[in-house]
Amino acid sequence: MSLRRALIIGLVLIAGLGTYAGVSYFRRAEIPQVDGEPIQRRDLQALVSASGTIQPKLSVDISASVMGRVTRLAVSEGDRVAAGQFLLQIDPESLQSTVDRGEAAVRAAESARNQARVAVTTAQVNLQLSRDNLERQQGLWELRLISREVYEQALTDVQLRETELESREVEVATSEQRVTQERALLNSARYDLSQVTLVSPIDGIVTRRNIEEGETVVVGTMNNPGTVLLTIADFSILEAELEVDETDIPDVRFGQETEITIDALPDRAYRGRVTEIGNSPIQTTGQTTSQATNFKVVVTLDDDIPDVRPGFTCTADITTAVRTAVVSVPIQSTTVRERMVDAQGQIVRESRDYGAGVTPAVSASAPMSTSVAARAEEVEGVFVMWDGRVQFTRVVTGIAGERYFESLAGLNEGDLVVTGPFNVVRGLEDGDSVRINERPSNR
Repeated sequence: MSLRRALIIGLVLIAGLGTYAGVSYFRRAEIPQVDGEPIQRRDLQALVSASGTIQPKLSVDISASVMGRVTRLAVSEGDRVAAGQFLLQIDPESLQSTVDRGEAAVRAAESARNQARVAVTTAQVNLQLSRDNLERQQGLWELRLISREVYEQALTDVQLRETELESREVEVATSEQRVTQERALLNSARYDLSQVTLVSPIDGIVTRRNIEEGETVVVGTMNNPGTVLLTIADFSILEAELEVDETDIPDVRFGQETEITIDALPDRAYRGRVTEIGNSPIQTTGQTTSQATNFKVVVTLDDDIPDVRPGFTCTADITTAVRTAVVSVPIQSTTVRERMVDAQGQIVRESRDYGAGVTPAVSASAPMSTSVAARAEEVEGVFVMWDGRVQFTRVVTGIAGERYFESLAGLNEGDLVVTGPFNVVRGLEDGDSVRINERPSNR
């Protein structure tokens, strides 16, 4: 063979190899790269997150029931007080005068009652004298020693004395009622006088003081609330008042464990349990229909929290469900496709060329359906990779953890599912060729 011919053959071979390599390179470049993750068993927790504020379980607003000027004020905000401890005093002068008048009125009523009782005694004596006189006149009348007129006058005198006695007894009853009335008024005045001195009803801390010494206290009426002078809170039991979205309320139950993080105290998480779930949505002034509907959920904290203040904002994670060692699927791998499904809900696979000698991978928990009685339905599932190709597999999910769904049916441990990137996953179909990224893409 001549050198020239050998050179031509070599060039042709090199050109052919280059063409083959170029075609292979561009065909490989057309195959999308995907991220994959094998299905594993994991411990999952379903959480409901909500924000709210820290409040003491017991908080008392102290208002005055009498009007007057504050003459003594013994506490400031932040002071710790004990039950029965003196807090403040309202000027008692006018109320003391009312008590003095009431005491005088009671004494006057008692004096009038005593006079009425004396009058009754006098009426009883006069009646007895009249009856004795009538008895003598009746004996004389029977002997016809006196005229009939004298006898009838003695009889009339007895009837008059009886009527007088009844009148005096009525006056005594009236005076007794007057004494009772005056005593009631006196007791009311004394009660009002006792209200000028306010003491703490509970052990706690003064969290608010809205009055200064020398200011006048306003008493509440039906339409106007009175002045809240002080607020005392017992911090021995703390609660987190949360606003939970209506979509999460069905999953919240009494006694569920909760982890609380306080924004002002970020270095530690606190534990608690759900103790109250609102039945009516939280009403907000000026609320419109476009605003979210939230319900009040109260969590009682198990821990003591030093340096806490009422109204501190917090974030809570309520554990609504726990699963141990369950088959879990990455949340980002799930997608929705419209598929034909049979009466049992299984996907009806269309005949498609998956390559010579290659059959699609089907999970044992999601067998391929060949039924012809099918309907179109949006199906939630994942793309399972097998021999360089993908197949859409229906997945029945349970609780949702932070990064994984619980898989109730459709996947087996060890199945390799496509997890991204999103722009590739949304375009995948059954039988598409894929290749695994050496470095997972940012999802």
